[in-house]
Amino acid sequence: MRIKPFHLAKFSLSPKSLLMVSVSIAALSGCASQMDSAEDQTSATSSTAQTIQHDVKAQQQALVKKEATQRHNANRLQERKAQSSLVMESMVGHAQPSVSYQMAAPAGLAARGQMHPKYPPHPDYQDVIQHEVDREKYAEVTPNPIKSVLENPVSTFSIDVDTGAYSNVRRMLNQGRIPPKDAVRVEEMINYFDYQYDSPNSASTPFSVHTELASAPWSEEHVLLKVGLKGYDVETTERPSANLVFLLDVSGSMNAPNKLPLLKKSLLMLTNTLNEQDRVSIVVYAGASGVVLEPTEGNQRFKIEQAMNALKAGGSTNGQAGIQLAYQLAEQAFVENGINRVMLATDGDFNVGTSDVEALKALIEKKRKKGISLTTLGFGSGNYNDHLMEQLADVGNGNYAYIDTLHEARKVLVEEITSTLMTIAKDVKIQLEFNPQWVAEYRLIGYENRMLAREDFNNDKVDAGEIGAGHTVTAIYELALQGQGGQRLEPLRYQDAVSDVQQKGKKPSELGFLKLRYKQPDENKSKLLEVPINASKDYDSFDQASEDFRFSAVVAGFGQKLRNDKYLPEFQYQDMINIAQQAKGNDPFGYRNEFVQLLRLAESLDSVK
Repeated sequence: MRIKPFHLAKFSLSPKSLLMVSVSIAALSGCASQMDSAEDQTSATSSTAQTIQHDVKAQQQALVKKEATQRHNANRLQERKAQSSLVMESMVGHAQPSVSYQMAAPAGLAARGQMHPKYPPHPDYQDVIQHEVDREKYAEVTPNPIKSVLENPVSTFSIDVDTGAYSNVRRMLNQGRIPPKDAVRVEEMINYFDYQYDSPNSASTPFSVHTELASAPWSEEHVLLKVGLKGYDVETTERPSANLVFLLDVSGSMNAPNKLPLLKKSLLMLTNTLNEQDRVSIVVYAGASGVVLEPTEGNQRFKIEQAMNALKAGGSTNGQAGIQLAYQLAEQAFVENGINRVMLATDGDFNVGTSDVEALKALIEKKRKKGISLTTLGFGSGNYNDHLMEQLADVGNGNYAYIDTLHEARKVLVEEITSTLMTIAKDVKIQLEFNPQWVAEYRLIGYENRMLAREDFNNDKVDAGEIGAGHTVTAIYELALQGQGGQRLEPLRYQDAVSDVQQKGKKPSELGFLKLRYKQPDENKSKLLEVPINASKDYDSFDQASEDFRFSAVVAGFGQKLRNDKYLPEFQYQDMINIAQQAKGNDPFGYRNEFVQLLRLAESLDSVK
């Protein structure tokens, strides 16, 4: 009896059923072997066995393909949910600012270094994550040392309005890890928050100066001196016309939900604030660069949105060519007496082409002198180049922000758009001379990469930071006052003799003397502003200080704690939480409340290191 071959692929059978069919056919073949010749027997059995093996394999492959399709569809569903959460964030505004974009990301993103604080990655992914973290680039920061007033009575530095370090630190904490110490720039954490300084009365003096002295929250033997600047505010309706060139990185490294998709949504939020007097251009770069949108009126939102939505990530990165093309467009649409700015949005991963940082900085400096500034907006993680983003913005007379969520995009590009775009003073320098009759030692908290030589203060060729309309800038000094027991430096052998000479003619009523130099945006000669700082033995205790003083002091302490700063005494997280909660004050957008939540999160992460 011959068994006619048939194809199991016509039927949808499970592997178990296929096995049973195979056994049954083998049994039938055994019966046939007793009735037919040995040659026919061998031929029929061999043919049937081969057919069965082929069809079983095909059926198994089909099952594997089906399971893969189901997994793919499930992942797509998770991604769509993550994207929906982004849209909801933009609609909700700042109702829950502590929720980060990464927290909504699919679980599969853990393999790319994005860690959910509640659901840590599988142990098998830990090496991958650590590799991604190690690829991020930060400039080394060494804390400012303690200075003796008798030896070094003058402190000179450039202001800094960047906030990128704070939002980057927030991103890492929300991902479930303590940031590397060089990612923490304390001055940028302090300046992330707005403080209630009185505004100047007119634009002729572009900023007001405020000082406050009170006890330090981490040491009874030290006091803090807070120096604050408030820029002249300009109403949105009074803002000059803007010529903006969006220089967008669309290389393969931007192919992640928290990079190009977030970038596009962020810049579309900005364009909603523009009008027909403004101009928008879009330049993209990957292996090569190109113009996606020629200079277009700011109210042509549909045209701008179409150009933005067409962008896809792919290829390697040649940022040098893109920057050159962006400046060409900026010069083409240049607005006299207006805002001319290139806005570079990237992860900073310049890995192809002319990536010489000094050459890039030289180009940006040249265009800055022609009236075209540069703002950098950072996105993403894993390969993020924080160091480069900060450097380019500094040279370009612009500011640097890190965008980790739509909440942050709204803060930088909508709520603070006038401050972000409109410079009211450039090359702003601060010089503070301390009176040795009152102050024995001091240290400036933060601003390590903004320190200037004493002689640089009067040199108008030395570049310094810019301040935007309505910006606040805050610097905090820790002081050891005479006779309070806070000195940490060993006294010099001949200190008394030097002290007698230096103190002659000093005004005992002054703690110090503050000088500021700045230039108007369209001028090259600086102006000088001088403010004496009055001294008093009855300075406020920390509890009696203003809410802004107490809150900024906690932010400064938190930054130093994250850096494991050797100058910071023991400062418990719970103490910081209690102070921050009591000093939140008016917090309409929830930024200070979010900070309290970050303190709680850092405390939990720090306890399991």
